[in-house]
Amino acid sequence: MIIVNLDVMMAKRKISLTELAERIDLTNANLSILKTNKAKAIRFSTLEAICRELQCQPGDILEYRDDTNEEDS
Repeated sequence: MIIVNLDVMMAKRKISLTELAERIDLTNANLSILKTNKAKAIRFSTLEAICRELQCQPGDILEYRDDTNEEDS
């Protein structure tokens, strides 16, 4: 599974959801969906804008975790 660590990078850069959303021209609701790992996809243009504003790499935000060893809830 892919985990979105946007909240971690935002905390490191001390930027609010509202401020980042304004800077990358995305709604608060859509950015919140991404931040809470509820998004099914992300456009490269959105990822590029986030990386530009947070001065980071895509790998700082996206993480792959092998969920085959996790127990079913």
